[in-house]
Amino acid sequence: MGGGVKRRAPGPRLFRHDRSLGARFVAGADEAGRGCLAGPLVVAAVLFDHERLRPADIRALSALDDSKRQTSVGRAELYPVILHLASKVAVLSRCVRGIDQRGLHVTNLAALRDALAAVACDGCICLNDGFSLGDAGLASRAVVSGDATSAAIAAASVIAKETRDRYMRRVDALHPGWEFAQHVGYATPEHREAIERLGITPLHRLSFQSAAYQQLSFGR
Repeated sequence: MGGGVKRRAPGPRLFRHDRSLGARFVAGADEAGRGCLAGPLVVAAVLFDHERLRPADIRALSALDDSKRQTSVGRAELYPVILHLASKVAVLSRCVRGIDQRGLHVTNLAALRDALAAVACDGCICLNDGFSLGDAGLASRAVVSGDATSAAIAAASVIAKETRDRYMRRVDALHPGWEFAQHVGYATPEHREAIERLGITPLHRLSFQSAAYQQLSFGR
């Protein structure tokens, strides 16, 4: 018989992880665009109230997973469901010039802290993907591979990625030739070729030490 082993939907497993923490409220934060050559850094935080979520809600989010494992269609379908079922959602954007001035890592940590603070409530557990946020002013826990482990972090991952991709698709028309709608700012071969051929736009981060920029002079 063909077909192989059917992959189990990841969503219930991610929710079991968050429920195992023993708190009614669990918030997760994640970012999109950290490794891009162009475009903003977008950070999202999502708060779930586990006393309000019904079995039907978990089923509606059964496909929830790390946004990198989702197709663009899958993320687009999950986006409104997360917004409907989450108790709170915060989305923050950090512009290119701010990233260049303050540095990507510092900007990312501050945005993750701010996003979690925007959704946190009394008694909630705050989670983020991968690394410590330092003094966040709230009890935050780093979860290794968090966007593939925690429902709250995975939901934040989807919201951040979908929000940023929609923005990059909108600005594509303002910068014809760079094909932002296709690569959304990542360092694909097509993007690097466009930089070599056309130069850079105001959306490009000048602080990145990228091979894509080696042939260009920024007057520094």
